[in-house]
Amino acid sequence: MGRVKTDIEIAHEATMEHIVAIGEKAGIPESGLETYGRHKAKISHSFTKQIEGNEEGKLILVTAISPTVAGEGKTTTTIALGDGLNRSGHKTMTCIREASLGPCFGMKGGAAGGGYAQVVPMEDFNLHFTGDFHAITSANNLLASMIDNHIHWKNELNLDVRRISWRRVMDLNDRALRSITCALGGAANGFPREAGFDITAASEVMAVLCLSVSLEELERRLGNMVIGQTRDRELVRARDLGIESAMTVLLKDAFMPNLVQSLENNPVLVHGGPFANIAHGCNSLVATRSALKLSDYVVTEAGFGADLGAEKFYNIKCRIGGLKPAATVLVATARALKLHGGIEKTKLDEENVRGLCNGLDNLGRHIRNLGQFGVPIVVAINRFTSDTDAEVASIVDYCRSFGVEAIECTHWESGSEGTIELSRKVVELADSGVSQFRHLYDDHQKLWEKVETIALGLYGADEIVANQKVRDQFKQLEAQGLGHLPVCIAKTQYSFSTDPDLKGAPDHHVVPIREVRLSAGAGFVVVLCGDIMTMPGLPREPAALDIRLNDEGVIEGLT
Repeated sequence: MGRVKTDIEIAHEATMEHIVAIGEKAGIPESGLETYGRHKAKISHSFTKQIEGNEEGKLILVTAISPTVAGEGKTTTTIALGDGLNRSGHKTMTCIREASLGPCFGMKGGAAGGGYAQVVPMEDFNLHFTGDFHAITSANNLLASMIDNHIHWKNELNLDVRRISWRRVMDLNDRALRSITCALGGAANGFPREAGFDITAASEVMAVLCLSVSLEELERRLGNMVIGQTRDRELVRARDLGIESAMTVLLKDAFMPNLVQSLENNPVLVHGGPFANIAHGCNSLVATRSALKLSDYVVTEAGFGADLGAEKFYNIKCRIGGLKPAATVLVATARALKLHGGIEKTKLDEENVRGLCNGLDNLGRHIRNLGQFGVPIVVAINRFTSDTDAEVASIVDYCRSFGVEAIECTHWESGSEGTIELSRKVVELADSGVSQFRHLYDDHQKLWEKVETIALGLYGADEIVANQKVRDQFKQLEAQGLGHLPVCIAKTQYSFSTDPDLKGAPDHHVVPIREVRLSAGAGFVVVLCGDIMTMPGLPREPAALDIRLNDEGVIEGLT
């Protein structure tokens, strides 16, 4: 067996079509595109308004079991399923998130898929792309600078410098900036205070952009964002500084969805990239809704495992956007299930049916959890070359006990051809009309009850706990008329619990609530559980060490 080609080598061999031709496939005329070279474009504001009256296609969500270091291939499956549906003659568009530079140069790598199921141009996608992240960074930091400038001059809003909640952001991993003291150096530099940086994907500006469907709504949501409190504990919002219009100007182009293509020259919309912990972890509403107006089927994904990504997709994005998914694809791998079953990562290439079966509880809980939302499910087994028939058969048999079909997929190696059977099943489920989509909780429930519903109903916890300060925060939010908002729980993605080392399907555990934050512009309440950081650090051996230009000026080392 010869050397396996890297993702970037496969991407370099791709024959890409001009983006105008890709637009034509999707039903977007050249006049509806703002091109960025030959292979990238944005869909114009005028065109997205023009198609608002179109009938909508069916929405397919791709999610996964709890992630592990072995990788599940959720994005790869999403792209390949879109290609498979197009290969089968169904007009389909795929919608995914944009890549952050932090993970790209850190530990996770890029986000363009892998093998023969990728989005291209891969280098552009994973690096600066069309500048959306930079625009969001600038808008976020414009607000931050306006806050400090307001305090420096007169502080007419009576902002309490001890209770400013707005943080600066950058699109890189830098642990040294998590907590800082700013405005040092004398009176001319402002009033010294404690502050900090988050990664751009964690900015509320990112969440606001991804949950708005018009520039007017974007500006309104930006103005609603809470930046801090007065000494009398009154909320102060961005609109109180009069800055929301200038922020909207910075975001005008970033708000347009990006059109690119898969390796098989099918249209893909890539737009937005909110953290799947601190935010809702889905691509933008404007991209998803545009795709639904242009296609028979739309394939999209949600970040991390189904307990985080799918839950937030259903309870936040679908609630705010009025979306009604028709089918769900749950991605699983034998390797990840063996890790959940206690097998060491150095032994994943060895057949171990018993170890795999020990980890199947993780898959089972995700199946049961997804069933609570009323959307039909199919399991996609993303097969690796080291997986054995016996291991795959064990997964198929286990899923059958839930009345759910599990389908082997080989798209990393063979592209859309490896998802033909999955594509047929997805169409069958989506067209069956059996989806009875429902949210897990109602708007009128107490915030504490909403968190409890998720923790007990999805995570397998016995209870949620919090100190009196946190409980008072919940009550205060409800007293301020914000109790109707959905909750966005931030916890580790590696476990149903708040302990990342607790694999499988733990139960009888406790979910501790550490902090509550209001994302008033995005329209949800963030509930931080356990140790969650909004500014990641770099690993001991960052991926940046392997990224370089070769002698021909071609990028190497991106994954």
